[in-house]
Amino acid sequence: MDVAELRRPRVVIVGAGFGGLTVATKLAKADVDVTVLDRHNYHCFQPLLYQVATAELSPADIAWPIRHVLRRQKNARVLLGAVHRIDLENRQVIADTTTVPYDELVLATGVTHSYFGHDEWEKSAPGLKRVEDATIIRRRMLIAFERAELAEDPAERERLLTFAIVGAGPTGVELAGAIIEVARHVMPNEFRHIDPRTSRVILIEAGPRVLPAFPENLSQYTRESLERMGVEVMTNTRVTNCDDTGVDLEGGRLEAATVIWAAGVVASEAGRWIGAKCDGAGRVIVNKDLSVPGHPEVFVIGDTASVQRDDGSPVPGVAPAAKQMGAYVADVIASRARGAVPPRAFRYRHQGDIATIGRRSAVLKLGFMNLTGLIAWLFWCVAHIYFLIGARNRIAVAFKWVWDFATFQRGARLITDQRDQI
Repeated sequence: MDVAELRRPRVVIVGAGFGGLTVATKLAKADVDVTVLDRHNYHCFQPLLYQVATAELSPADIAWPIRHVLRRQKNARVLLGAVHRIDLENRQVIADTTTVPYDELVLATGVTHSYFGHDEWEKSAPGLKRVEDATIIRRRMLIAFERAELAEDPAERERLLTFAIVGAGPTGVELAGAIIEVARHVMPNEFRHIDPRTSRVILIEAGPRVLPAFPENLSQYTRESLERMGVEVMTNTRVTNCDDTGVDLEGGRLEAATVIWAAGVVASEAGRWIGAKCDGAGRVIVNKDLSVPGHPEVFVIGDTASVQRDDGSPVPGVAPAAKQMGAYVADVIASRARGAVPPRAFRYRHQGDIATIGRRSAVLKLGFMNLTGLIAWLFWCVAHIYFLIGARNRIAVAFKWVWDFATFQRGARLITDQRDQI
């Protein structure tokens, strides 16, 4: 008997985001050996990254070591490394730290920021996809207030107290609402030379409305809510350049010390690794079972995959979609391992859209039901606490939210690196 027939199938998962981690945990009882390979040693709960960026939470509240998550799963191991290429012929993943052979491969490497051909803007306008991004934005925001306290020139003080957010999707809306709350409610009594309430938070969107993926009535409610909070919303406005002192718009120049990019994403290099056909955003075009055409042993899931729903619309790049894909692929792999018939084609079940605007304010689309205000905000809080990993994190985040709601205090306002010059 061949040696390969005696050993269990080797499943390698590249990326420990929502999709990759779901595949790993769903294979806990399968007759396979699982290897999770990631360039970071932690899993990050990305929907709450903006709260790290605005000093509501610390990174440890929304990130967990992958090894800890999988510590009780005997058929799983975790490796740290950045993938350079995939050898499809010999079925090997080549990383900077090791080479890992596989029988089944799952690529769940996510997305990064897209500057639409202007990658040089990244230095001046960081995006928000990683813990490192969140801490950079938090540092720049806090340093801006500190520099403004020292500034004698009124024009320079105004520039330092101007925060520009490019892109009015959920991330942009959440950042705008959180930053204006910091300026209006958290900071006012802590400075003597400046009044943080004079800060300008400007949300810039190239399209005609904020939250373009939401129904128009929820989009309009969001805009009105932001403007009541003090956010300046600029729609139908394109950014033509970003630099260290602000942004150039089609209608003129906006001087701003802090610029945050929330306007677009592009898939990881997974498509290039395997030479697969990709869409315009770099997402791998997969079969109905999420495998790569011509390579049934290779699956691509989450934001890295281009998947169509039954009506032809794309599956959105959100956490629930990645988790559903992960559960489906785990089922396919487990079925193959036990010699059973794999499940039918993947079908995405949309669970609704939700975005928070600020304290006691959010928008929610759930089927035919649209909710706004306090009820939607409470639903948002419960949903996000539920999906956090571990009781400790759920309790810690819930307590911090209650404390912040009652006191307007934010305890994560630490400047740990002052290299940024703003």
